[in-house]
Amino acid sequence: MEVFLNNLPKLAKDKHKENKTFFTKLKKKPPKQLDYIMQELHEQEFETTDCLTCANCCKTTGPLFTDKDVQRIAKYFRQKPQQFIDQYLRVDEENDYVLKSVPCTFLGPDNYCSIYDVRPKACAEFPHTDRKKFQQISNLTLKNVAICPAAYNIVEKMKSRIKL
Repeated sequence: MEVFLNNLPKLAKDKHKENKTFFTKLKKKPPKQLDYIMQELHEQEFETTDCLTCANCCKTTGPLFTDKDVQRIAKYFRQKPQQFIDQYLRVDEENDYVLKSVPCTFLGPDNYCSIYDVRPKACAEFPHTDRKKFQQISNLTLKNVAICPAAYNIVEKMKSRIKL
């Protein structure tokens, strides 16, 4: 896994143009069965992928925190939402709440998340490869293939399965 992770940014960069072309075509004419295909590819990938051996998403990027996320996690810490925000978050250029720093504050040395049961929605849904109307998040997926080995593998399988 570590060798693959180290090579992932280069692999993603090498495939970027090909992937961008594929997703542009996919957006224009998504197959009728796209959601079904993506669900299947996602489930197949995660039968063999163990996120605990990687956690690259937690080590290299931070999620967006919705107001609901802030409320839920603050309650978990027995804090007021503003206390949680002041302690852990900042507002980014797009006016979203994000972590003050990466790797994620809540990631342990064993790659376990200390707030897993109340984690942000963005974390729970990552890498978003089983999302309905998948073609609508192609820009996000292009970024995720450089971060997540599973997303990279799913996109590669997707390109060979869906002929555009």
